[in-house]
Amino acid sequence: MLLAVGLGCGYSRPKSSMPAISQLSPASAAAGSGQFQLEVDGSNFASGATIQFNGTSETTTVVSSSKVTAMIPASAIMTAATVQVTVTNPGTGGIYGMGSVTSTPMNFTIN
Repeated sequence: MLLAVGLGCGYSRPKSSMPAISQLSPASAAAGSGQFQLEVDGSNFASGATIQFNGTSETTTVVSSSKVTAMIPASAIMTAATVQVTVTNPGTGGIYGMGSVTSTPMNFTIN
């Protein structure tokens, strides 16, 4: 009698792609100015993706897999600085799901 046993982890590739930022619009703002809409262009933005502006998650609208937007409050740009912007795709959950994935940061200048 011949007995064959196979083992596998059931994992072949991530269920969520790494988001990537190619451009911020605008790329800068004047310190102390009012709120503004930030457009983030790139690739692999998933439904439910969020923009983090200087480490704070902002309410985000996913326009497409290559464009997301968020209103940045005036309180976030009160003083001159260079801050980081990232986009995070949500995790897929489930037993073999993947956790959230975050893009490489891009700098935004507050003049």
